[in-house]
Amino acid sequence: MKLTINGESHEYHEQLTVTQLLSRLKLRPDQVVVELNRSILAPETHNNTELKTGDVIELVQFVGGG
Repeated sequence: MKLTINGESHEYHEQLTVTQLLSRLKLRPDQVVVELNRSILAPETHNNTELKTGDVIELVQFVGGG
């Protein structure tokens, strides 16, 4: 399965949900906004949203600081 994540091409050999992708990328779901094919996903849908070849994903991380 080919995905475009933040403008870069990535290939995975198995079906993934958004939650599984975030885990693979070592990203905390509570610190990330996920945009899938130009639509922002609600966090409660991450576990049930299956990704497919050609999906375009933008991941925006919240960074704290002061």
